[in-house]
Amino acid sequence: MNTTAILIGLGPLLGWGLYPTIASKIGGRPVNQILGSTLGTLIFALVFAVFNGMGLPTGMDLVFSILSGVGWAIAQIITFQSFTLIGSSRAMPITTAFQLLGASLWGVFALGDWPGMNAKLLGGLALVLIILGAWMTVWTEEKTKEKASILKKAVLLLAVGEIGYWAYSAAPQSTSIDGMHAFLPQAIGMLIVALVYSVILSVKDKEKSALAEAVSYKHIFSGFFFAFAALTYLISAQPDMNGLATGFILSQTSVVLATLTGIWFLGQKKTKKEMTITIIGLLLILAAAAMTVMI
Repeated sequence: MNTTAILIGLGPLLGWGLYPTIASKIGGRPVNQILGSTLGTLIFALVFAVFNGMGLPTGMDLVFSILSGVGWAIAQIITFQSFTLIGSSRAMPITTAFQLLGASLWGVFALGDWPGMNAKLLGGLALVLIILGAWMTVWTEEKTKEKASILKKAVLLLAVGEIGYWAYSAAPQSTSIDGMHAFLPQAIGMLIVALVYSVILSVKDKEKSALAEAVSYKHIFSGFFFAFAALTYLISAQPDMNGLATGFILSQTSVVLATLTGIWFLGQKKTKKEMTITIIGLLLILAAAAMTVMI
């Protein structure tokens, strides 16, 4: 594992770590958040493509890359909805655990990451530690039926959303395209979903279109953070860098920053005992991510 690959693999720690907190801080409805975020991502991707002289891919490379973006956008809409239920500091560790199970196991069994029994055992242990750490971050000292019901609803939403996140990670691996060339068509797929979602809501619920609301365009800023994370992740997940399994786990260390900034800056309070258990859980996630670097 070379240093450059590791540094690129940790790029999402900053981008995805700050993205949910910034999006929550700006506010608005989930449709505002997804619309602005995808606009920001498309702007970032266009600038990157022009700067590097990249055009759109063709054929199935284009199709799978767009489908990848569609998967992410659908999943992210669901994740934004879960934020309204339990807050980003609790939702992010849950979605992290689901995404790790989906994308990492796909990388191992379908794409041949973590070759050899020792590597699979070490990687499996890392997954167990990350899931345990994620569970610890959502542990609550004061349990009520209402809170349990809301948490259950959020967990079910995020479990469904995992299908989209899995498609986001796995679809580009079905082609010969590299992460940098897949980036722009992915952004196009994301924006398509956001636009369709906005139109459906405005027609179905007779709400003001998100396209006409200023808060949607404020979310372009949060989209830049997502785009930076997405680009570094796509590069990291390539076979000649970290591979999908390790690259994905490294990217999910972003849950540490997302959880802590959600608590500190969004008023998502925890008791002293909850905070202690949360910190231990986050340390487990970091330790597990470090283990995958040694594979």
